[in-house]
Amino acid sequence: METQGRTSIWFTLNGHRYELARQDVESRLADVAPDAIRKHAVKVKGTWFPVIQAFELATGIPRSEFMSNTARRHLAALGYEVAGDVEPRTEPPAVRGAATPLAAPAPAQDPVEGKPAELAGEWHTEANVQASLVTALAAEGWRILSVANTATKEHGIDVIAARNGQTVGVEVKGFPSRGYADPARAGELKRTSPSTQAGHWYSQAVLAAMRLRGKEPAWGSVIALPDFPRYRDLHAETAGSLAAAQIDVWWVDQTGAVHRP
Repeated sequence: METQGRTSIWFTLNGHRYELARQDVESRLADVAPDAIRKHAVKVKGTWFPVIQAFELATGIPRSEFMSNTARRHLAALGYEVAGDVEPRTEPPAVRGAATPLAAPAPAQDPVEGKPAELAGEWHTEANVQASLVTALAAEGWRILSVANTATKEHGIDVIAARNGQTVGVEVKGFPSRGYADPARAGELKRTSPSTQAGHWYSQAVLAAMRLRGKEPAWGSVIALPDFPRYRDLHAETAGSLAAAQIDVWWVDQTGAVHRP
């Protein structure tokens, strides 16, 4: 079942501003046969398409100019059901994050020190965490009002969503990698350890959430983090202060599920 999102969205990609409407998506995919689904899929008018194919046809933007995370978050913002890690073409994919588990599973382990990570496939990058969050919120009936482009370090609130008269602003962070995402520095290790850098990122997220509380006191202020022991420890040290400031922390696990208090 497709959730109801916005009828149209604006987004910036590679320095260009675009508008995308549900009507555009559905009309441009109406007579198209879906390609084989290999990882991420979107359901449009009862048919599952690879997100890359659907976004390329709907926008006219060549797939060489965007990543699947970009397609996922913008299609989810329009209210389409998005799922991942699917092989069959005939069976509907299992929806990621469609429900919030009552208890979080054991946190994922930190990256191994001294060993470069496979950066392209890491689930805990900021872009992947944001895409999982948007997918889960849209599946639960939230209207996605705004999604920042993490790839270009776009300023502002990372995700703004509304449901039943409630609006939340979400500051999203990933977990640092031991290696660099820049292909020119492939195989090179960062001087700062992931654990130390995670502390800096956590502090930045808390400051952003506190600023949002002051700027939009009627909104919910949320920090979304990948579920790692380091972040859990930092949260344990600051949970009381965050609760007093009415700032929530949501955890995104490796499956894309979102765990909320």
